[in-house]
Amino acid sequence: MKLPMPAALVRNLWMILLIWLAPCACRLYGDDTKPVTFDGPVAAIFKRHCVQCHGDSKQEAGLSLAGYDEVVKGGSGGVVVVSGRSSASRLIEVITAEEPTERMPPKNDPLPDEAVTLLKAWIDRGIRQNSESAGVAVKALGFRPSGMSKLEGPPPMPQTLPAFEKPKTVRPFPVLALAASPVAPLVAFSAYEAINLVDSGSGQELGALAFPEGEPHVLKFSPSGAVLLAAGGRPVQSGLAVLFDVKTGKRLAELGNEADAVLAADLSADERRVALGGSGRVVKVFSTEDGSLLHTLSKHTDWITALAYSPDGKLLATADRSGSIHLWDAATGGVVLPLAQHKGAIRALSWRADSQVLASSGDDGLIVWWYVSRGWPLTSKANAHPPARPPGVYGKLAAGVVDATFGHQGELGTCGRDGKARLWADDGQEQQAFSIAESAVAQAKPARSTGVPMLPTRVVFSFDGRVLIAGDSWGRLHFWPTAKDKPPE
Repeated sequence: MKLPMPAALVRNLWMILLIWLAPCACRLYGDDTKPVTFDGPVAAIFKRHCVQCHGDSKQEAGLSLAGYDEVVKGGSGGVVVVSGRSSASRLIEVITAEEPTERMPPKNDPLPDEAVTLLKAWIDRGIRQNSESAGVAVKALGFRPSGMSKLEGPPPMPQTLPAFEKPKTVRPFPVLALAASPVAPLVAFSAYEAINLVDSGSGQELGALAFPEGEPHVLKFSPSGAVLLAAGGRPVQSGLAVLFDVKTGKRLAELGNEADAVLAADLSADERRVALGGSGRVVKVFSTEDGSLLHTLSKHTDWITALAYSPDGKLLATADRSGSIHLWDAATGGVVLPLAQHKGAIRALSWRADSQVLASSGDDGLIVWWYVSRGWPLTSKANAHPPARPPGVYGKLAAGVVDATFGHQGELGTCGRDGKARLWADDGQEQQAFSIAESAVAQAKPARSTGVPMLPTRVVFSFDGRVLIAGDSWGRLHFWPTAKDKPPE
């Protein structure tokens, strides 16, 4: 009769196998150019330690490690291996976590060092399936941060952008993202698989940047105006953030490899970090220099809908669909404090230039000016964008504030579901209101009906603060002079 092998003996034999394989892994990870492959020892590590929770019969977090295609695909929280960059791979992060409650596999001993070394070697050599496969291409990063200081010479403006054919859409694509250069008359706004660039003074088109990854949901200029951050993707398929050189349109870096479109993102003032978030309910912070994942911030319990670095680079504010706001230490990723007052999804976060005040706005119709050092509101405005009630319509009307942004002098620009953009003083008092339906652009270029209400979607100030600019759901930009351009009485 054949007796089963004792469990202790099985474990010992497994350890002997890993020890025997370790020198091979170290050679492959170092000087040898021959890649480590999935078939064989890598698959054996997953089978031994992981498939109980991430296999064919059970997939925690939507992740299976039972086969090569499943590992490369990732789970509900995004990809877990990034070709060529083990330091940016979620798999390595969780199996090497210092906290036992965060480390995988749960309630078990850490993976042997030899197994971790082999997995790192497999990722850094291109996550190949076998010796005959080409593996997954490694995306090189050549970005060099320019820092927070203003660049010498003329302010960056598009000069020699690469030519490409913009995709045509059946209906106008809404302005999902809008940004204004802080140093030049330049505005960027989203199109389908493209980013349009416009002169904020004349409205003249200056060109476009290709974004074949899908929909740009976020656009942000660096403080120097030399770099443009674009983040987005294809819903329920993929997401990432891209850094562009404003003058040449060259791609400087690609960060993140998400399983869903990125909904919120920002570039730190020193250009060394990019934070991004979305339906995965975590905020990921990446290094722009080597693409490594620096921090994973996981206090939120719902989709991340907005985030912003403070102008002084010290804090990161993040917000979600349930109305929660958290402040984090930008350098360490540590929690600073929560901010609680909203009762609905938060759509925008914006810092005042002195980094002392944070504005938040959302679907509950509320705008809050937060005094961040104390964690309480300086002032707030409820029902900030009340829509007109149509005849015969009863009940509560949606009065959400869709976007908010600070100007250079502490004024706040907002737009909402009432079809208006509004200008607020630093004490929360309304100064001006602008209707997109009555703007010069709407009158001169009436858009054909799209079946979608004509509403403002994003709002920014021009670099000199003299123009308030809004994008709308029909893909157009509207320009209004602010009070700075009014002659004195």
